[in-house]
Amino acid sequence: MKPKRLPQRLMQMRPKRYCMKDPAAAITDEIIRREIIPGSRVIDLGCGDGRLLQLLRDEMNCVVQGVELDEEGFLESMRREIPVIKGDLDEGLQYLPDNSFDFAVLSQTLQQLRYPVELLEQILRVANRVLVVVPNFAYWKIRLQVLMFGRAPVTEELPYEWHNTPNLHLMSMQDFRELEKEREFRIVKELPIIGEKSVPRAMWANVRARTVLYILEKKDSQKSSS
Repeated sequence: MKPKRLPQRLMQMRPKRYCMKDPAAAITDEIIRREIIPGSRVIDLGCGDGRLLQLLRDEMNCVVQGVELDEEGFLESMRREIPVIKGDLDEGLQYLPDNSFDFAVLSQTLQQLRYPVELLEQILRVANRVLVVVPNFAYWKIRLQVLMFGRAPVTEELPYEWHNTPNLHLMSMQDFRELEKEREFRIVKELPIIGEKSVPRAMWANVRARTVLYILEKKDSQKSSS
């Protein structure tokens, strides 16, 4: 499915960035780095200021590419000498050839897209594996705010008010697991981020994790990767 372009009046209203500020960016970057093989081809969709790609290029000898919509982030990536495309992910990835990357990264990006699942499937045409970092809407602090105050929650991971948030879709860990059953990708690894570290197979992860890293691949690639 090819995403449709938003009407101009709505384009002017929507937030002009995909790389949402992550209060634990250094921690998240390190967790992502550990999951990428040195020397890999990596594309960061919603790369922001290019800090992660710079780390992967300089410390892991990766071949990197960024895509960013926000003008400030785009220019900062260029200042870091990161190859970056100024592009709108909601318009698709038709300009990227099949199997052109080993890894694709969407860190704090997926929940801001109008068609997140359709874009995930497009990314799996472009990259062998996708690393997705998303806020966990079932995190205990979010549950407590809803229960105690009956209002849309505001936390470090979801720092916006309901009326100005760039987040269009919010999900829990359980929601993402259910999505896997319906679509053409599988979860290779699920890493709840609790405190300052990722904790595989953590007890009560859907309550304790503030964000989650998922590593995804196509279901039909399971045999070839095993």
